[in-house]
Amino acid sequence: MQTALEPGDQTQSAEPLSLEAYKDQVSDLIARHRHQVDYLAVRLERSQGAQVRLRNDQIEGLSEDISIGGQVRACYKGGWGFASFNRLVDLAVRMKDAITSARLIGDDITRLAPIEIVQTRCVLPLTGTDPRWVPLADKKALCHYYTDVLRSTHKDIASTSVRYEDSYQEILLMTSEGTLIEQGWMDLEMRFSATARQGEKVQTGRETVGSRSAYEDVLGLEPKVKTAGDRAALSLTLPPARGGVYTVVIDPVLSGLFVHEAFGHLSEADMIYENPELLETMTLGRRFGPQNLQIFDGAAPSGHRGSYFYDDEGTPASTTQLITDGVLTGRLHSRATAGELNEQPTGNARCLNYHYSPLVRMTNTWIERGDTPVADLFSGIENGIYACNWIGGETNGELFTFTAGEAWMIRDGKVAEPVREVTLSGNVFSTLANIEAIGDDFYWDESGGCGKGGQSGLAVGCGGPSLRIKDVVIGGESV
Repeated sequence: MQTALEPGDQTQSAEPLSLEAYKDQVSDLIARHRHQVDYLAVRLERSQGAQVRLRNDQIEGLSEDISIGGQVRACYKGGWGFASFNRLVDLAVRMKDAITSARLIGDDITRLAPIEIVQTRCVLPLTGTDPRWVPLADKKALCHYYTDVLRSTHKDIASTSVRYEDSYQEILLMTSEGTLIEQGWMDLEMRFSATARQGEKVQTGRETVGSRSAYEDVLGLEPKVKTAGDRAALSLTLPPARGGVYTVVIDPVLSGLFVHEAFGHLSEADMIYENPELLETMTLGRRFGPQNLQIFDGAAPSGHRGSYFYDDEGTPASTTQLITDGVLTGRLHSRATAGELNEQPTGNARCLNYHYSPLVRMTNTWIERGDTPVADLFSGIENGIYACNWIGGETNGELFTFTAGEAWMIRDGKVAEPVREVTLSGNVFSTLANIEAIGDDFYWDESGGCGKGGQSGLAVGCGGPSLRIKDVVIGGESV
């Protein structure tokens, strides 16, 4: 996964990171002020990106931009100070601001779990064309083309939305402990939405594609784009599902969303260590699911949108098994949360950009595939629901509600007629315990953009197999 360069190494194809010129200045400032605090970190960032937004083939946004800025984090007696800036000449002043803030509020002990100190340069390798070398006019033309594809799917398509966005980030991280990491990655995403209308009936279909690999990953998407339009038009004619409690089968896309939203956030240790009730609930060693349930999170697996080499504190990427054989065995950490709970850091401290301080965030989160053939998941279900894809959803602590993008009734063990307006609700712990079977299929969904603490749109990956779950509350038309 890693393209690593040692100083002076010219054998790799990855270009040098342009922030390298600031290393001496940052090093000198850290050396000058490190004695005032327990910990000091500077993260500089240079980003380059493009964005195209079309609504009904009309331009809502068209831009290319380059931005540069940074942040300083200081810790003193357990108190944290933070300052961000978009002019590098302000670094010295902002460092003093962060140090002053930390010293004003620190009144305890600084507990940062130790990590190996490294000095390295690494760039996530691309597998094809770098989007930065594609003209903005070509990206705009691609969006217009996909708009035509959406509009052509059905006569009832009343409005469309197509969005393209790419961003390349270069990061320089230096700390008072000696860490020096230069890191870079590309991320791109496209979103498609079609709204169909018949009189007062309105339905929407959506699809999203994301990648950190190549511009080619957003080409040739006609089948996926058409799916968004077809789904919107078809839903106009479908009966709504009847509300009730059902045995459901969910597809890998929906199970990936479930494990991220409903369980993953509860595994983030900053949600836990200051909440005694949740900490008790999330006690390591507690059983949450069946014997064959395995759940992981990690940035170490290559090729996914949540993959990287080091997090924004310099902790190396890893893979954490959160649930092993149905039992809670791990959680996600920054250095601070790992220090507070006397556990190992997992490399999950991430920030969206230099404006924000790193938080404990998921990376790539997945349920491991099982051994039940997918066709057998439906066996014995007299009256159930098969739910696929997703339109939206929300979580509130242990509770979740998701809206399926597509759904069918299950009758006598067979997939039957399609229905619309299917929402799945429940308590995450009860739902995990009610998993009856885990399919032998698996799919990675790279369309995710995670939100937390005001930092929305952080790239993540989600994966999973199809699942059969009993006693799921389905919202829909009253019986």
